[in-house]
Amino acid sequence: MIYLADFSPIRPEFGLFAWTTLFFLLFWLLIGKFAFKPIAESLKKRESDIQDAIDSAKKAREEMSNMKAENERVLAEAREERAKILAEAKDTKNSIITEARDKAKEEASKVISNAMNDIENQKKLAMTEVKDQVSKLAIEIAEKIIRKDLAGNADQQSFAKKLVDELNLN
Repeated sequence: MIYLADFSPIRPEFGLFAWTTLFFLLFWLLIGKFAFKPIAESLKKRESDIQDAIDSAKKAREEMSNMKAENERVLAEAREERAKILAEAKDTKNSIITEARDKAKEEASKVISNAMNDIENQKKLAMTEVKDQVSKLAIEIAEKIIRKDLAGNADQQSFAKKLVDELNLN
């Protein structure tokens, strides 16, 4: 123990210094080989993983901005296409309405023309029938007048008046 009492860490002896240095270097080599090297490799790996993640994020961000621009372009094209389709549908609707209106006018004019022709034909037919009846009545009156042998002018007038009254009643 006396040996320990003589020990002073502030003033080391050469032997203690040599052994301490030897153990420190041996410890440093062992730690460097088995601890620092794997730690440094894992730090490098982590650094490269982080850099890869940052690069991937940048690439994804660029792709997203490209996709967004593409989506906006496609959306604009779709809007233009929709506007064209709506305009075509409106034009088609207007042309169908105009065509239907024209056909209806044509049909109405044909119906009116046919009705006017029918009315005119019916009028002519009625006039013909009236003329036939008047001529038949005139013939009947003339026949009756001729058949009767009348003695005087007064008798003829009274007979003609009587026949006219009969015809007016029928």
